[in-house]
Amino acid sequence: MKILITNDDGYDAKGLLTLVSVLRRYGDLTVVAPKRPQSGMSMAVTMGYKPIAVKHMDCKPGEDWWYLDGTPASCIKFGIDNVLFPERPDLVVSGVNHGSNAATASIYSGTIGAAMEGAVNGIPAIGVSLDTFSPDADFSCVEALLPRILDKLLENPEHRYGHFYNINFPNRPAERIHGVRVTRMGYGHWEREYQDFGQFLEERGRIPSEDDCRYIARLEPGEQLYVMAGDFTDNGGNPADADHILLQQGYVTITAANIDNTDLAELDRLCAII
Repeated sequence: MKILITNDDGYDAKGLLTLVSVLRRYGDLTVVAPKRPQSGMSMAVTMGYKPIAVKHMDCKPGEDWWYLDGTPASCIKFGIDNVLFPERPDLVVSGVNHGSNAATASIYSGTIGAAMEGAVNGIPAIGVSLDTFSPDADFSCVEALLPRILDKLLENPEHRYGHFYNINFPNRPAERIHGVRVTRMGYGHWEREYQDFGQFLEERGRIPSEDDCRYIARLEPGEQLYVMAGDFTDNGGNPADADHILLQQGYVTITAANIDNTDLAELDRLCAII
């Protein structure tokens, strides 16, 4: 099996290294990951005739590593069109993301956007996330449980065009996870999304990073700094099997998704009146 792998946290993220270690047993791996973090990019692609830096890194037996200075979806495009062509991957896997991609967070996610790019190309695809933003997160629960999930999914593959899976792990040891549940996408929104950058750092006891300092040095007169760091809020009325609810309860969630955004109920209603 040929597996194409990416993420949205960058090629040196701990979650990506964990995913590669899990997937080695399933086939030959090609990793094309972003040079730098690309969270929140959804299915955005790097375009507009902008030059894109690409680097082929040292190969390891059974796997081939690249980085691309672009979005996760762009990484999948490059992997399909340039690295593996004329062959095609049998599976696209994106992650392990540092942070949950449950509920409506999945709409924004670069991790899920990469899985969607696989689905657009008719390739089975999976996005995997862990519910913590810590760069030093403990991914042992993913290492312990993801193989069992993959064995089931790959043993009973779904071949419908546009289909992909969104898998979320709670941030807890494997022995404290209550089980694996098949779920649906929950509904919520974010409040206080944009906050004063200085206040944000002060509340968390942080200092600006090197990248932050470089950005601050380029500020023009009159510009102010904000950061996107909102609070997720449940919309209410969610079904009991909503992914974010079960994730909070300590379950691994598997949500079946599709790139087809057609509102089938509204389609039927319109057909009846037009």
